[in-house]
Amino acid sequence: MSDVRPIPMQTFRRLPGYHRYLKELAGQGVETIAAVAIAKEMKLHEVQVRKDLAAVSVSGGRPRMGFRVEELLRSIEHTLGYDNVSEALLVGVGQLGRALMTYEGFEQLGLRILAGFDCDPAVAGTEVGGKPVLPMEKFCDFCRRTQVHLGILAVPGETAQQVCDLMVGCGILAIWNFAPVHLTVPAHILVEDENMALSLALLSQNLKRQMEQGDLF
Repeated sequence: MSDVRPIPMQTFRRLPGYHRYLKELAGQGVETIAAVAIAKEMKLHEVQVRKDLAAVSVSGGRPRMGFRVEELLRSIEHTLGYDNVSEALLVGVGQLGRALMTYEGFEQLGLRILAGFDCDPAVAGTEVGGKPVLPMEKFCDFCRRTQVHLGILAVPGETAQQVCDLMVGCGILAIWNFAPVHLTVPAHILVEDENMALSLALLSQNLKRQMEQGDLF
């Protein structure tokens, strides 16, 4: 029986925040950090921080020394998959798609967008961020030749399901969905929705609540 424990989703969502903070510390030459200092920076309880770090198989902090920053970074990067280069294809090279294709931070996280695809003849045949933009009719052949299984969906909501079906039919196994719709996919297909409207609504509600409680002033 495997001794690998599943990581709670809430812990998984906090890991990128830990990663950003630890990268800053590493850049400043900091070698060790205490759990209480991480908790203060992340506005979390120290016990929660220790549980999160234990979930990614990081050895416990050393007395009077804390955690080794580089060790924490390696463990978190391995858990998040940052140490594995993932190649992706993007469909929908509008304003959002162009922004995603030119975002340099993805490669630091282990994601490399190989190409973009669009049905607009004025867009296909161009380059964005040094990456080719190809017509949609070349999508399946490109998938099969490159063996890419990760797709980024940045098309309008009314065409999202149709493009999603095409992606699945061409061998895409995981979809990062930026379209504002729920996608229907077979059970073996992974979908991660990037719901910006929901994120904005949650942020606005939290801001309103803190203002009403006077926490910001």
